Amino acid sequence: MSNSALFLVVFLTALALVGAALLVAWLLAPRSWNAHKGQPYECGIPTRGTSWMQFRVGYYLFAILYLVFDVETVLLFPWAVTVKDMGMQAVACVLFFLVVLALGLAYAWKKGALIWK
Repeated sequence: MSNSALFLVVFLTALALVGAALLVAWLLAPRSWNAHKGQPYECGIPTRGTSWMQFRVGYYLFAILYLVFDVETVLLFPWAVTVKDMGMQAVACVLFFLVVLALGLAYAWKKGALIWK
């Protein structure tokens, strides 16, 4: 069997399985409709005021900083597992990576991005 024929078989099988799953879900799903389902935030409590509220930018900065240091942890884990096999050049690269992140943390700290007001 050639690669293109194998790809076609796998692709058609995937389409058939996804279609079957959607069909079964559509057939077995409970159906109910009322006027409240069309409203945003379907929770049964009427909304007060406008839905558009402004948030302080500090929340977003705090979340972005959290994500940066979370990704740092994710990137350091594979390095820590294989550091024995890589040698001193890998240690130097990771120390440089940590220094850059520490400088970013110092900058954010100096700008007051970590102060929760």
